[in-house]
Amino acid sequence: MVPLFRRVRILRPLVASALFFGALAGASAQDGIEKRVNDLLARMTLEEKVGQLNLISHGPPLRWQDIAEGKIGALLNFNSAADVARAQALVRQSRLKIPPLFGLDILHGFRTQFPIPLGEAAAFSPRLSSLASEWAAKEASYVGVTWTYAPMADLSRDSRWGRIVEGFGEDPFLGAMLTAARVEGFHKGGLATTTKHFAGYGAPQGGRDYDTTYIPPAEMHDTYLPPFRAAAAAGSDSFMAAFNALNGMPSTANPWLLTEVLRNQWGFDGFVTSDWSGIHELIGHGIAADEAEAARKALLAGVDMDMMGELYIKYLPTEVRAGRVPESAVDEAVRRVLRTKFRLGLFDRPDIDPTRNDDGFPSREARQAAREVARETLVLLQNRNDLLPITPRVRSIAVIGPLADAQRDQLGPHAARGQSNDSTTILQGVRERAKEAGVAVRYAPACDLFCKKTDQLPAAIAVAKESDLVIAVFGEPQDLSGEAASRTRLVPNGKQVEVLEALAATGKPVALVIVAGRPLELGALSEKIPSILMAWYPGTEGGPATADVLFGDVSPSGKLPLSWPRSVGQLPLYYNRLPTGRPTLPNNRFTLNYLDDEITPLYPFGWGLSYTHFAYRNATIAKARLEPGDALDVSVTVTNTGARAGQEVVQLYTRDPVAMRSRPLRELKAFEKIALKAGEAKTVSLRVPVESLGFHLDDGTYLVEAGTIQVFVGGDANAAAVGEVTVADTIRIPPSERRASVPIQAQ
Repeated sequence: MVPLFRRVRILRPLVASALFFGALAGASAQDGIEKRVNDLLARMTLEEKVGQLNLISHGPPLRWQDIAEGKIGALLNFNSAADVARAQALVRQSRLKIPPLFGLDILHGFRTQFPIPLGEAAAFSPRLSSLASEWAAKEASYVGVTWTYAPMADLSRDSRWGRIVEGFGEDPFLGAMLTAARVEGFHKGGLATTTKHFAGYGAPQGGRDYDTTYIPPAEMHDTYLPPFRAAAAAGSDSFMAAFNALNGMPSTANPWLLTEVLRNQWGFDGFVTSDWSGIHELIGHGIAADEAEAARKALLAGVDMDMMGELYIKYLPTEVRAGRVPESAVDEAVRRVLRTKFRLGLFDRPDIDPTRNDDGFPSREARQAAREVARETLVLLQNRNDLLPITPRVRSIAVIGPLADAQRDQLGPHAARGQSNDSTTILQGVRERAKEAGVAVRYAPACDLFCKKTDQLPAAIAVAKESDLVIAVFGEPQDLSGEAASRTRLVPNGKQVEVLEALAATGKPVALVIVAGRPLELGALSEKIPSILMAWYPGTEGGPATADVLFGDVSPSGKLPLSWPRSVGQLPLYYNRLPTGRPTLPNNRFTLNYLDDEITPLYPFGWGLSYTHFAYRNATIAKARLEPGDALDVSVTVTNTGARAGQEVVQLYTRDPVAMRSRPLRELKAFEKIALKAGEAKTVSLRVPVESLGFHLDDGTYLVEAGTIQVFVGGDANAAAVGEVTVADTIRIPPSERRASVPIQAQ
């Protein structure tokens, strides 16, 4: 066998050679695409060019003949092979035969539904994020979908915002990791991606969907843009402009976002689409007097495709001929669209077989993958007296709550082609697992789906009293989460609190399973109910996955991707806040505090219990002084000190305590999910390039200041301090050199 050092020396020139010739091949392929794009563009009329910028949905106002006339460049809400084939046949009748994109919102599954993205983020696993996206893409592409409006890269710190369900939570590093993984997964499965909503959409005032956002430029660069930047680096094919106004300028007409940052600074050369009728909404924003001005401003700002507005196709030819829009601007937008279509190979693909359908989904393999992902998203928030997992002493279980057997609601919002009857509910999952153990299961809903009426509560109380354990399944019905589902109150809706308090009053042990798209305000319930498991909307296989965890076949390993508030009055709430000159002190009202509640979250970011316990020891920082090009290398030994196997997410945080501008108290910089058998120990090494220890200035300059960086390692955002390092020299990177790059762990 060749010694390792010899193999490394031999491989280095081979790898360098492979990279060199691979780069040449890639450049040659790109040159070929650009030639095809330019040749096609030169043969197009102005009307045909504008047609490529027109994105129309299935149903009104779609005119099928427009496809044959070259007036539509992309179609959305096409989810059947028969409709795709019909459109492709019409394309064959057009003069230039340019294939359209077929788009659909596929956020967490096509037919097989995986946990909603916020729940998926709780797995802290780029591998699982990629896997879930790959399965969604495989199913969708089978019936002719070529383009998804995902992933959603909007960071949000406010649970009142209903669309928080579609994102990854509050942290930019976790978001960057998972967004890149989702892009990778969709591509593996055969779909082009649209990273949305660019940008700042997740921070609307008051948590009100579609409302304006105010975010300083440096904060945009440090907090809200990193997931989008990671998507660009991962090869996202397109971006979607957000509905909101950012600092007074609607994103759909914002050249700073769409041209300066996305294209000039990051080097993105794909295309940008508006959101649904987003260009027309510039009139409502008050920056366009009419539709023609809205079309003009959007195109010149950098929006290449008009989704469901029909303003480009109506007005751009006239605007060009009147000299108000240069035809070169239209050409560049069309070039970006055509470039994407050539890259996807759409011109060379055969038309879809119109007889294909999704009847074969969910397949056994897809269900297995959905169950695997769902298991790791469940977050055990508390477990007093080790109530869970269910022990052999439990011989009868009362399952209480309408969401225990709600097939549709288990899927969550934006379920694409997901069908209710595909779902195995939590009740079904518990029944099947309990049958194996010889445990009796009784079910009582206690109230209707929205828990407005409690006439069924007495029957539920009776069932609870007859059982050894109560599994209560409550939360948010699907319609209370997602787009246009902002809420001013996050207490469990209807009379759920009344029902849960009555169940707790029976004296029977109660384990609460929360099915919801965001944290809920638990109040006194967190004291009255010993065990609480956050299940999010767990998807098609949510029932078996939840049963796996309840019965201890799998130890819970999910971690909160956002801070869980005690009260809605704390929102927005996030762990990586800035310090204050008056930090919180007990018994001192003139410090950072509330008069009526704690300032801390009920459960911190990164929190999640297991059925075992983990000890962190011997944390070591490899190098105390970091030069440019070095990395912060931290190793720590993690031991499973319990009697069960389990998984832990080892998290590394840093803080810059003295800088030219105030820096967050903690920032997640690396994590690794590990599996340990009972009694097993593992040394985990986490690495952060010194260039990732800085921050942005308002002009986009990235700065790593010389000085001290504090280091923390643990299982959540309250990780223990393990030491500090010194950055030897200040590193300054101008915006023009700050190209998009994938976070180191995603490479």
